[in-house]
Amino acid sequence: MPGIERAIEKDLGWLRTSVTEADRVTYARDLWPRHHLAVRAGHVAIHKPGAVVWPTSTEDVTRLVRWAYENDVKLVPFGAGSGVCAGVLPTHDVVVVDLKRMDRWRSFEPTGPWLDVEAGHMGVPLEEKLNRRGYTLGHFPSSILCSTSGGWVAARSAGQCSGQYGKIEDMVLALELVTGTGEPVSLQRRAHGPSLLPLVVGSEGTLGIITSSTFRLHPYPSARAFAAWSFPTTEHGWEAMREMFQLGLRPAVSRLYDPFDAMLAKQGKAKSPKKTERKAPGLGALALRQMLKRPGFVNDLLHSDFGGKLMGGAMLLVIFEGQDETPQTHIRSARAICERMGGVYEGEGPAQNWLKHRYSVSYRQAPIFASGAFVDTMEVAARWSQLRGLYDAVRKALGEHAFVMAHLSHAYPDGCCIYFSFAGSAATDTNDRSWDEACERTYDRAWRAALKAAVEAGGTIAHHHGAGRSKAPRLAAELGAGLGVIETVKRVFDPKGIMNPGNLRPIEGR
Repeated sequence: MPGIERAIEKDLGWLRTSVTEADRVTYARDLWPRHHLAVRAGHVAIHKPGAVVWPTSTEDVTRLVRWAYENDVKLVPFGAGSGVCAGVLPTHDVVVVDLKRMDRWRSFEPTGPWLDVEAGHMGVPLEEKLNRRGYTLGHFPSSILCSTSGGWVAARSAGQCSGQYGKIEDMVLALELVTGTGEPVSLQRRAHGPSLLPLVVGSEGTLGIITSSTFRLHPYPSARAFAAWSFPTTEHGWEAMREMFQLGLRPAVSRLYDPFDAMLAKQGKAKSPKKTERKAPGLGALALRQMLKRPGFVNDLLHSDFGGKLMGGAMLLVIFEGQDETPQTHIRSARAICERMGGVYEGEGPAQNWLKHRYSVSYRQAPIFASGAFVDTMEVAARWSQLRGLYDAVRKALGEHAFVMAHLSHAYPDGCCIYFSFAGSAATDTNDRSWDEACERTYDRAWRAALKAAVEAGGTIAHHHGAGRSKAPRLAAELGAGLGVIETVKRVFDPKGIMNPGNLRPIEGR
């Protein structure tokens, strides 16, 4: 946008601002894996914003948005950039608003208990401060090391302990939002009548800028109980999960791995980093690329009955937490259910090991991209009655383009989330120059097929990662008339459309 630098300098001189190339490159994207293919091809920052700003208060945000509204300048809220659905994809006429300097506790009420905290507070420090006071939020997303409280709310996040504490929308009692006109509003959870709070939770920066949230807290657990069971098939395992939740048990963690994913989980510990000389990808990378060109055979073999038995079957990990002897009581009840449903007790070790290394997996993607392949995840969800159809349909759709494994990561009395992980490569032989473009084509085909399959199977295309731009093309198919509601709410909160344009609503040509 010509003159944006001069306009900011003239009108926003009180606000910390940067138009340097380094900052514009840094804020050009989130962690959408498709971006990694572009970076590998040498296209580091195609979508650089015009500027980056760092407000320190709601007043700063209010003045900024009013200026943007009056001058038709587009804004993109930014937490810590750990999103994986292209929720951040600015252009030269956009100002990115980094909220991490807004990280104060506004109010802490231990008798509630609840906490009002600004949107830029990072996840791990927030939980650690609460723990020292004897409380927990109970929200542990895999991105907790690199995400903010405001980002959790904006993306409708789910943590690894959602079985006991719920998703982030279950924890939010109130929030403060600066709308697209620059009006600060406070939204409260209401026991009766219509509530606007659920419309903002999960809106991904398209309705305004979340500046603070009030969260329900819980006493810090004094005890935990661990257990793991192996099952002949993944379906046997999820039937045991369903039985647990529908009989009233609420494990903080319940994770069911399909046979291949279970085999990897049993191998256990994250490797300690070693000081070794970095080398370019060699024969191993070449072999991986060749195998992933034709993933169908590998998928069919590993997901067959023979493959499942060879790998030792599926595995369910369960962790209960709470006070005194309650977790041990619940683990005994869970054991009775699982063994009645065909599970074989594997002891406490697998679940304890998972807890110890639960964030390590987020940092294992880089070697796969370096080898010339790609890796991504897709989380879908459905009612228990539709889970089999969803599992088969999405796995088949992805399996035509990539190697697929899955685990069930979040369970509830009425349904469950399936978390697919998949790795792929270029589908045909090609030269190095066009390899990354060929990988992108395979990646896009896999996503289109899987999203279509999820909707047709009666599932939802997003459980906790959000929709962003990557899933937006399929929102209409899932939501139907609900998409019109989103459009109407957007016009009320953001009449000029300056808030994160293109997110959740694809722009032509993008």
